[in-house]
Amino acid sequence: MHTFRQVLESFLFAWKALRSNILRTVLSLLGVTVGIFAIIAVFTLVDSLEKNIKSSFDFLGTGVIYVAKWPFVPEGNGPFKWWEYWRRPNPSVNEYRFLEANMRNVSAMSIYSFKGNNVIRRGSNSIGQINLRGAGEGYEKIFDIKLGQGRYLTMDEISGGRAVAILGYEVAQALFPNGEEPVGQTVKIKNLKYKVIGVYKKEGQSFIGITSNDYSVIIPYKSFRKLYQTGTGVWNELGSTIAIKGTDTDLGLVEAESEMRGLMRVKRGLRPYEKDNFALNRPEAIANAIGSVFDIVGMAGWIIGGFSILVGGFGIANIMFVSVKERTSIIGLQKSLGAKNYFILFQFLFEAVFLSLIGGLAGLFLVWLLTLAPFGSLEVTLSIKNIALGLGVSSVIGIVAGIVPAAVAARLDPVIAIRAN
Repeated sequence: MHTFRQVLESFLFAWKALRSNILRTVLSLLGVTVGIFAIIAVFTLVDSLEKNIKSSFDFLGTGVIYVAKWPFVPEGNGPFKWWEYWRRPNPSVNEYRFLEANMRNVSAMSIYSFKGNNVIRRGSNSIGQINLRGAGEGYEKIFDIKLGQGRYLTMDEISGGRAVAILGYEVAQALFPNGEEPVGQTVKIKNLKYKVIGVYKKEGQSFIGITSNDYSVIIPYKSFRKLYQTGTGVWNELGSTIAIKGTDTDLGLVEAESEMRGLMRVKRGLRPYEKDNFALNRPEAIANAIGSVFDIVGMAGWIIGGFSILVGGFGIANIMFVSVKERTSIIGLQKSLGAKNYFILFQFLFEAVFLSLIGGLAGLFLVWLLTLAPFGSLEVTLSIKNIALGLGVSSVIGIVAGIVPAAVAARLDPVIAIRAN
């Protein structure tokens, strides 16, 4: 209880000292304020940017592996060897059937293909630059299909390659501008008629401009193959992709990936010494690549803000030495009345920490004001992690900057100190 009272008194002494020198306090904390603002602002913007970019790839799904011709990121640690990748055979329907018959560690599997820059017509209305997708069985189990109207493809429609289509929201708005019900109507794709059975919910464009389902049309995969050559496996055709969704018990999809790689190598007749002529893509690869880039940006934030904090720390240390000099006689009086060394130490150390924390809070307040500014589609948020980081760095700077002046004050001889002017 006695110790707690002395600590509380140390806080009170520190608070009174700061209040008695408002101008000096404000000037001293400017360096810390600028430093904390620079560091936390960079981290906040980097975290927000990383979060927004990663969310733009949510359409790739989670817990999914894709067999494709092209890898998402360079294989190995070298450059993106496009001259090797482009000669690879495309995944075929036969390979999809082989995997479907032999894979065990999967909860869903599908084959699909897509082609951009399509024109969809309905009477005198048309819309271009549309992403046409051919969806095989199990497509809806791998990708999040959110319909605002109608229904999804049935198994009979997929297996029979029926002429039915699901329109994106903006596609439906362009083809049916007068509020007419799209479901049940007919549209034309490459002069072939397709019956509309559903319409996607409105999604909006992602942060990095990836076209959403608003400008997409889904038709059965077999129907898609009537429009474009795909699924035969040759290298120069329009590529198809085989996607599998893992099971909950297969953590990290280790078993599924190993099984898929082995089966694909068997199906393509690769010898043990030959490299894979296919890519097993996972959305996590993109996330890791993005994370490594932003780690470098975060390090730059530390360097930029570090110089400001260093200047702020020197400013706090200088002010604390001045405070010790000004209050030398008071320190001598306190010691003559029985004050212990640690009481004097805490008194000045808490003053330094208070000073630094006030600067840190001011810096965090400026960052919070930054989050209120409009950044277009970028949503900037100040996380609890960054708030804790700012307060933690401020506390450490206060302790480091104040420990030497506090130690000097604690070691003063009471007789010599009380005689000081």
